Parts: sequence; structure tokens; C-alpha cells
Amino acid sequence: MTKLAGVIIDETTGEPVAARVQVLDSRGVFIHPPNAILKVGPGAPFFYSDGAFDVDITRGPTQVIVERGTEYAPAIVKLDAAPTGTEAVEIALRRWSDLAQQGWHPGNTHIHYDEKEGRPDERLQLDPRVEDLRMTAVSILKRGELEYATNKYPIGVLTDFSSAHHHVQCGEESRHNREPWTIGYGHIMLLNIRNAVEPLSRGVLVDAFEPDYPPLSYACDDARRQGGLVIWCHNGQGMEAPVAAALGKLDAFNLFDPSWNDAEYDIYYRMLNAGMRLPASTGSDWYISSANRVYSYTGGAFDYEVWLQALREGRTFITNGPALHLDVDGQAPGSEIESSVGSKLGATVRWQSHYPVSRIDLLYNGNVVACEAFKEGSTAGELVADIDVNADGWIAAKASSDARDSFFQPVFAHTSPIYVKAGRHSEEKKAAAAWFDDRIETSLEWVRAKGRFYTDRQRQEVVDLFRQGQQVYRDMM
Repeated sequence: MTKLAGVIIDETTGEPVAARVQVLDSRGVFIHPPNAILKVGPGAPFFYSDGAFDVDITRGPTQVIVERGTEYAPAIVKLDAAPTGTEAVEIALRRWSDLAQQGWHPGNTHIHYDEKEGRPDERLQLDPRVEDLRMTAVSILKRGELEYATNKYPIGVLTDFSSAHHHVQCGEESRHNREPWTIGYGHIMLLNIRNAVEPLSRGVLVDAFEPDYPPLSYACDDARRQGGLVIWCHNGQGMEAPVAAALGKLDAFNLFDPSWNDAEYDIYYRMLNAGMRLPASTGSDWYISSANRVYSYTGGAFDYEVWLQALREGRTFITNGPALHLDVDGQAPGSEIESSVGSKLGATVRWQSHYPVSRIDLLYNGNVVACEAFKEGSTAGELVADIDVNADGWIAAKASSDARDSFFQPVFAHTSPIYVKAGRHSEEKKAAAAWFDDRIETSLEWVRAKGRFYTDRQRQEVVDLFRQGQQVYRDMM
């Protein structure tokens, strides 16, 4: 046997860096150190390295692939291993992008480790560094008697895992399902809280006799009283999502968590069309099982409070690879533009990507108003277009691709909206309001006839809450 001794460095600084490593020996077999933390999720297998690794390999052709986050180009090293001895290899990772220099910093707002994870501390020490994240949020949650590994962490900043370059915190997922695997009221992420918001779950997620009470909107209020950030999960799934959005309970909206769901913007676009101002965010849910991340714009070095405020204000884009930027008449995502019906707005979309992008869309109220497709793919470019203003609404940019990353996820990116105030409601707003009105009416049927409550007062509270949200949409119509 031959020992492969690897060292991973940043090409620019020369400093050792943590990364994902895949070693394929001459038989094409994935080789890893016996005590290594392994990547979780779909796609190619990798093990985690803190910057150095040793593995035993067979003689002959050997391939090493090293990846770190999304702003480094994967490094591929091929060698012909001798029958015995030590093969020393230094792998230099090159940045194809340095968004931090432009004031953009990545975070993952939704992570748990399940009850089968036996080494959560080691994984959490490596996760933010291997994925090159500045903000990493794990969260406690409740589902029956399952002992999720990340439930061991206290609410707040996790100083044992944080550093000057990596902010790690523990928040909470508060949730409700109608049945064990059927979304009920929905799921919300609570970040930047000081204390757990009770109850962590309600209904069948606790036990068969637990009431479908209190609604998630109460948890939103409790979290905000602590200065917390409220993010709706899972692309807007849940009966209470349109209610909480209409009543102003939400700070952001998580898309593609979990990442095994297909790219889905339908509910998000309807909420934006209805006039809800919801920044885009994302995470990976079960472990870091995708490259999903949200970039917040601080304008300078990373500062957690500034990063969090930027997320609240919508100065964000979400991605699993490409960098995507939008400018409309000199304004960036999160801004509001006062305009008038019949005027034009000048928009510029810029992108940069390691994996080729297949299409760029410029959206106005969910409609594609300009696009560019690339048969052979594009790794950088600019789309310039004028937008004819016909109503109030929102403008955003979207990148999509036929290429897949090593998690075998389609490459994507999406900006948060720029909002347009023109003095006329859009037809899309009326349609979205009618759609949510109908959804809430259907939800009320379940609350009244099938929901479990300890008292009639509890049931009536939920009915009244849903009616309040429904009225907001009816007023739009």
C-alpha cells in the first residue's frame, strides 16, 4: 500500500484551508480516512479535511478532487501511485470569485443534524469552514421523541464553534404538521433569539393528543420581541404562510430548503405580487446537504448584526454557486423605486459563475420581461434591458442552468426584489389576492372541522387569526 499525504492551501494566501476531498484509487473506489467526517447528501462522495489528510491507496492511477464552498474552483489532481512509500501532494485552491471584497457574505439559515449523527461537535466545527460560510445557523426542533443531535446546543451564539471568520449560532424551528409528513400550519425558522420560543412544535409532531395550537404567528411575535428574525421555510408550504405574510409577521422567505425539492418560486412570486415585502433566503435543512446559501450585503467586512439587518432589508441573493447582481436605475435589491405608469426603468443583470449558466431572466411581477439563453453556457456576462412600468410591483433576476454541482443539484441563483411604486395596482396583485383568499378559506374548513383543540376558545382564536389575514387579501380585491 501507498500512503497519500495531502495538504490543502489557499492559492493566494498559502494558508491551509478546510475542504471536501474525494480520493478515487486505481479501481475507481472512493477512499477516505477511517475516522473522517463524510459529506452528507446526494451526488459524489467526499470526506471533510481540516487542511491535511492521509489515506492508504493502491498502486496505479489515482485522482483527487478538492472542493471548498462555492467561490473556489474545484481542484483536480491526478497521479500514478507507486506500489509502496508516501505520495505527498499539495493542492492549491483558486478563488474564481471573492465576493467578500465586494461586501457580500454567505450564510446558511437552516441546518439540523439528525438523531443518527454521532459526532455533531466535529461536524459543526468543520461545516462552516469546509463550506466557507460566514454565518451558520443550526436550530433545535421537536418531533416526537427523536433526539436530534443539534438539539444539544443552547440558543444563541455558539462560541466554541465561532471564530473571527465564522459566526455560528443556534436558533429554533417552530413547526406544525397536520399528519407526520403533511405540512399543516407550516414551519418557521427563528434566528437571533435569546431564549427558546415555546412550544417548539404543536399537534401530531408532539404526540397524537397535542392540540393544533398555538398558531405559528404567536411564535413569530415572541421571537420578534426578543429581537429575533423570522423566516418562513420550505417555499411557503403551510396553511398559515399567507396569513403570517399578510399580517407582517415574517422577515424573510426560505426557498429550496430542503434542497431535494425542485426549484419552486410559485408561492413566493404570488406573495410578492400581493405586495408582501419578503427578502429571499435559503438553507439546506438536513445537514449541509447542498451548496445553498444566502449572500447578504454589508458593504464591507463581515459584521453579524449588519449582515442580519441586510437580510431583513432584502439586500440579498440566494445561490448554490453563481454570483448574481441586479441594478435598476441605480438601485439594488431591497430598495424601493418611485416611478409612474408609462415610464421606463433601466435594468442591468450581472453574473459570474464557475459552473456554466444556461439562462438569465429579468422578472417584473413574476413575468419574464427580458432573458438571455446560452446554448453552450455562460460563466460571466451582463444583460441590459428597459422595463415598461405599468403598475406597482417588484423586479428581480434569476439564473438557472442545466449544469449540476457535486451535490447533483441544478445550479441556480435568484436576487431579492427591488420594489416599484407606480400608483396603480397590478392585475397580478388581484390574482394573487384571490388565490390566497381561496387557500385560506380551504384552510379554515380544516381548522373548524378537523383541527384538534383543547377548548372552543383556542379554535376560535385560530379562526379569527386566519380571517384577519384573509381580509387583507380581500381588501386588495
